[in-house]
Amino acid sequence: MTDTKMNVESFNLDHTKVQAPYVRLADIKTGEHGDTIHKYDMRICQPNQDHMEMPALHSLEHLMAELSRNHSDKVVDISPMGCQTGFYVAMINHDDYDGVLDLLEGTLRDVLEADEVPACNEMQCGWAASHSLEGAKQIAQGFLAKRDEWTRVFA
Repeated sequence: MTDTKMNVESFNLDHTKVQAPYVRLADIKTGEHGDTIHKYDMRICQPNQDHMEMPALHSLEHLMAELSRNHSDKVVDISPMGCQTGFYVAMINHDDYDGVLDLLEGTLRDVLEADEVPACNEMQCGWAASHSLEGAKQIAQGFLAKRDEWTRVFA
């Protein structure tokens, strides 16, 4: 590991010291007109020890992207991490950490009630064959079961 500060915030995070699951504020950007984007690291799996399988992660992405907006109009994006251990959640002009936790909890509870993956077809999705509703529900259930741990980032 290098002592040089990198441009990407998560590249400066020691992934050997975090303890998933957690939700942490990873970055804040302020626009030229004062709007703020708060980016959260929603870590579901322990880095370098576990990961989400792509069909389940893909379905969870679709579900959270669609269902989260039923809870807040401040959601900018929910994006999967390439390492398949979590998601980034970006919010505009919303700096309420506990509110974000509530949003995620409500969204994941909605996932458990879903009977289909939104936009799971070739017209609306770039890899429609790669989905698992049951896998997404399993991930959501596991993360919700550890709700009381979400605020603790380090072991």
